[in-house]
Amino acid sequence: MIPATGAPVVILVEPQLAENIGMTARAMANFGLSELRLVAPRNGWPKKGVREAASGATHVLDGATVHATLPEAIADLTCLLATTARERGQMKRVLLPDAAMAETAGRIAQGEKVGVMFGRERVGLTNDEVSLADAIVTFPVTDEFPSLNLAQAVLLVGYEWRRAAGLARPRFTGETRALPATREALLALFSSLEETLAGAGFYPPEKRAIIARNMRDMLHRMNLTEQDVRTFRGALRALERRSRRPPPEAV
Repeated sequence: MIPATGAPVVILVEPQLAENIGMTARAMANFGLSELRLVAPRNGWPKKGVREAASGATHVLDGATVHATLPEAIADLTCLLATTARERGQMKRVLLPDAAMAETAGRIAQGEKVGVMFGRERVGLTNDEVSLADAIVTFPVTDEFPSLNLAQAVLLVGYEWRRAAGLARPRFTGETRALPATREALLALFSSLEETLAGAGFYPPEKRAIIARNMRDMLHRMNLTEQDVRTFRGALRALERRSRRPPPEAV
């Protein structure tokens, strides 16, 4: 993967709802996108409630720029992608988000400035607006319900950008942090377990040895940690204490 030296610009054309702009900012921040351009936002800017919808991604909103026209907003870009769910009858390349962002990562690594534009909430981009783009990005949604929320579309592009840029690494792993149990700890567990089971009458006399070996093998396959062994032995001690209690007096 090509290491990222920047990130694509997100361009919203005539966005209307404060909630959608705020959630777009949140989606951008989730995946490391920070440059937001608003083209002629409906009913002015800033909008009431937009910061609340951003859920803390206010740095994206604070850095957002407002442009009167789309040509003004895209003037400094070397590559422009248009998102749409509809076939436009234009002789343009049509890319899925993963392929589009792989190309974007390559262009940005070479010093280019790339933008991805998203249309109005209800009607999307016009054909004239799409005609300004180098390529179309469309999402592999169902034919029965192809409509995506504005912030959802930005989220999908941001996710694929992060993957293509080589930045998609797990924030944490499921690897155990505890030390593996020592042989001494395991042998002590085996002894405690076998004594407890024998005291409870678990073993048929003629099969005690083979059952004990099978249970040891089973415990070995669990790759027990020191904490696991302590927990098991604590549970066994609790069972032993309970078994030693005198029975309650009959009423």
